[in-house]
Formats: sequence, C-alpha cells, structure tokens
Amino acid sequence: MARFCACLAPATGQARAHVTAMGAAATGRAPGDGIPGTALGLIGGEPGRAEGPFTADGLAAVGEVTLHNRAELLAALTAHAAPAPPGCPDGELLLRCWARLGEEGVALAEGMFVLAVADGRDLVLIRDHVGARTLFYARAQDAWAASTSLRALRRWPALGTSMNLAAVRSFLTFAYLPGEETLLTGVREVLPGRVLRLSGDGTVTESVHWEPRERLDGPAPEDPRGHVLAMRALLEDATASRLPEGEPAAVLLSGGIDSSLVTALAAKLHSHPVHTYSISFGDDLPNELGYSGLVASHCHTRHRVLDVSGRTVASRLAEAAALLDSPVGDPLTVPNLILAETVAADGASVVLNGEGGDPVFGGPKNLPMLVQEMHREPGAPWDEDRATAYLRSYRKCWTDLPVLLTQDTLEALRDAPRPQRFVEPYLTAGAGSPHRMGHLLNQLLHCNLRTKGAHHILNKVERLTSSQGIEGRAPLFDRRVVDHAFATPPAYKLRGTAEKWVLKEAVRDLLPDTVVDRPKSGMRVPVQQWLTGPLRDLAGDLLLGRRSRQRGLFRPDTIRTWMKGEGTLLPRQGGKLWLVLTLELWLRSYDV
Repeated sequence: MARFCACLAPATGQARAHVTAMGAAATGRAPGDGIPGTALGLIGGEPGRAEGPFTADGLAAVGEVTLHNRAELLAALTAHAAPAPPGCPDGELLLRCWARLGEEGVALAEGMFVLAVADGRDLVLIRDHVGARTLFYARAQDAWAASTSLRALRRWPALGTSMNLAAVRSFLTFAYLPGEETLLTGVREVLPGRVLRLSGDGTVTESVHWEPRERLDGPAPEDPRGHVLAMRALLEDATASRLPEGEPAAVLLSGGIDSSLVTALAAKLHSHPVHTYSISFGDDLPNELGYSGLVASHCHTRHRVLDVSGRTVASRLAEAAALLDSPVGDPLTVPNLILAETVAADGASVVLNGEGGDPVFGGPKNLPMLVQEMHREPGAPWDEDRATAYLRSYRKCWTDLPVLLTQDTLEALRDAPRPQRFVEPYLTAGAGSPHRMGHLLNQLLHCNLRTKGAHHILNKVERLTSSQGIEGRAPLFDRRVVDHAFATPPAYKLRGTAEKWVLKEAVRDLLPDTVVDRPKSGMRVPVQQWLTGPLRDLAGDLLLGRRSRQRGLFRPDTIRTWMKGEGTLLPRQGGKLWLVLTLELWLRSYDV
C-alpha cells in the first residue's frame, strides 16, 4: 500500500529533496534547457493504491487510479490512432487518455482516480468526477508539491503548516470540510471534476472536465416509464462494472433502499456469491436490522451482523480519526472501520455500498429547505438568504460558535470569508455558470453532491476501506447515473410525499414492497449514551485537558455545560460534542 507525492521545482535536485523530505522514494525527470525539474515518488506504508511513475507521449505521472470502463477508453484511443497496450495499468491508460485526448479523455473515464502529471514546465493535477479519491497541493520555496497524503505535506519542512482557523469554523458548521480548504494553512484540496495546472512561476489554472448539468426539456411527461427504464439500465451497468472479478461480492447493507438496491443488483448480476454486512448497536435501540435481514433473505446473501459497543468505539475512535485526511464528524467512523476490517478478513478485495442515493436523487434532508423557500418572506426581520438557511438546516455547531469558540478565536475569524461561500455557487448560481441549475431541488442536490458527497461520504469511505487494503465502490455515484438523475424531472425524484421515487421504481421488481415503500429512518447511533457512558472520561480528558486549553479554541465553560446535557432546548449536545471531540482527536493525530 502506498500514497504518492509529486514536486515541481526550479531544478530536479530540489524537487527530489522536497519529495524525499515528504517521505517518498523519488524518481526524477532529467530537465532540459530551462525546463523546471520534477520528482515523482511513492510513499510506502500509507494506506492507498498509488502506482507509478507511468510514462506516455513524453509525459510522466503517478496516480491512484481504478477505472471501470477500460474497454471504452481503449476504443477511444484506438479511434484517435493512439492504441494503448491492452494490459497497461489503469494509471498509464488514464495518462494516455490525457496526453492524446486532453480533458475530453479524462471526462470519458469512469472510476476512482487522482493523477499527478509532469508536463514540461507544469505539474498537472487531475481528480475524478465525483471525488472518490482525494489530492492535496501546496507551494513553498518556489516549488509546488502535491500528494494524496495530507501527512506528507504536513511533514514538508519548506511549508511549515499550522492550524487553519477558517477551516475549524467550516468543520464545526458542516461536520466536514466542504470545499478546497484544509485544516493545514497553505494546503488546498483539488476539487472533484477539475484539472489544475500548476506552473513554475506560481500561477494556477483550473479547468472543469465534468460538472453535472440540468437537462430538462419542458414539463415532465405524463408517462415516466422512459426515465425509469433508463435509470434501471444505468444502475445495472454501474453495479456490474464495479463487481470484483473471480470472487464473491461484498455489500454494506443498512436496510435502507439505497444499499438494498445495490445488494439486489449485485445478487442479480454477479456470478459469485454475495456477502452482506450490517451493524448493530444493541437490541434496545431502534434499528433497521429487520429490513436488512429481509433483504438478505430475499436476495439469498450470506449475511453477517456486527455488534459494535460503546466501549469499542471509545477504544478505537482516535485510530479512526487518524486515518482521515480531513475530520468527519460522523459517529459511524469506527463502525465503518470495523466493517472494512471484517470484509477484508473474509478475503474480499472490493466492497460495494449504497452511498449516493440521498445527494443525487433527493433524500429527506432537502425538505427543510423546500419548506423554507415556500414560506420565505424577503425583507422580513426573520428572513434568511438561501445559503444561510442551508447552513442552519445542518443543525451542527454553526449557531453555537459565539459561545463555543473563545473570544480570541472569534476575533481572529472576524475578517475570514463566510462559510456560506461553499454553498452559494450552487444555490445562487448566475446564468452561464457551470454550477447553474434552475430548479430548487436540483440546486440542493447539486450542492449536496459537490459538498457532502465529495468531502464527507466518499472521503470517509475511501480512507477507511483503503486502510484495510480494500476498495469501497459506490454505484450510485457513477457519473452516468448522476448525469441521468439531473436529466430526470424533479417531480420524478420527489413525487408527492415519495422521496427518490424514480430510483425506487427502477428496482421495484427486485425488492419486497415493504423495503421499497418504507420511509427513510436512518441508522440511530447512540452518541448521547456513549458520551454519558464509555466516552465520558475520554471526552472530559481531551476537551478539558491541558493540551486543548493551550490550543485555545473552545470555551471550557461551554464544554462543561454540554457534557452535563445542559445549555440548549433540544438534546443535541451529544452531536455537538461529537464534532468537537472528533476535531480534537484529529488535531492531536496531526500534531497541530
């Protein structure tokens, strides 16, 4: 297992030195007259699938690349009189597509990929359409460095990173980092669907190789069967292309419609057995195990239910937080890690999941925004712009920041850009913008896809599964599925009171009606119980201890109040404390 890093500097020797300082074994390209030097290297011992360097058409690259449509890409290259060796690695194939077809070749690819290309005087960074893999970059001492490991850039002596307070506020607002900022000053994340060209003179040129577009041709037709049948065909293709060859398929099965339909499609399409996995937090809590068991029985899978106790979460929370390049305030991180371990121990190399249904097809979290827009009174004292209302709908720590953060921190953030900037391009996009969508539901889904989808869901899945040497694959995030979703009339996604209607109708024949038609309930995670039980001492020691106080981010009196279950009308202190605890563990892991 390995991550990669790449460097562009005035001379190859400098680039090699920078890459070595980041922990990689460097390979250099001999510079010509006046051409800046580059170095590409693999960082061993870090969980990832980095390979390279690859060479093609005078270019060199390293990458973490898994392609799901190799045959289509090979045919496209052949059609342009540039055939690639049929057995070439995925990273080399993607490099050839870039070298010969440019952004069109990258946009044609379907898969999970990031690629760093040494291209003459430039370093080119490419990230896949939806953000299934992550890539970071920074500049210091007239050099560019990029890596799939944030720790590598943290180790780079030339950079000298520190804590990014604006990113702290973003995390507490969203429960993840929704854009290109990271918690390390000077380090940025490449956005999904983008190509960045980093030049030796310090300039950055960004282009978009893919962005979902709203393609609606007038009112929704009375007969939705065309959209339903097209969606079914795309779902089958997306699932089939992600199934592992020559081994059983593993699927994370919660019991909701999204993971259930992936399970049903895998059982229908795969020539090997399908193994499914669910989580239990105890019989005394509301859960979806009845539904997941029903689906497993209906689809004839080998099913396992993993019991996860609060004590286990307490003992492994720091480990899970350290595996993430950006913190995720999701209490399922430890259970997800345990699932990945179990799948790997059972011998699987790939595990499918149902992630993507809500941000692409219209899950229930859009309803508060739709209601807000329906009753909005512009100019009224209580009125909020759409982006601000969106932040409030998250119900994280955004409204608590004045009492949670210390006065010094608040003062330091006074002139920092507002967190609304991450969602405004999608919710208030102007005409001609690549983010422009006309229908409010599509604006909300687009925003969810580009923020939570890329920076929370996919980030978490990739980092936790790769830590166990397996790949987590999400058919519902397939680029062609997403394109079709935004070409589907909104009335077929949210149809009356039925959420994700077109998705459900596309697989109705594969699942029991009680699964297809049930309302979404979600997995009930007993965060409040954990924080008053197994996690109580850990949270107190970390959040009220000397190291946290010296950092000076949080007001101890607010932390104490929340730990007592006081200070707010609704009992949401557990979720808020979870965010703060997750952040503290991440900062300690990165020694920030």
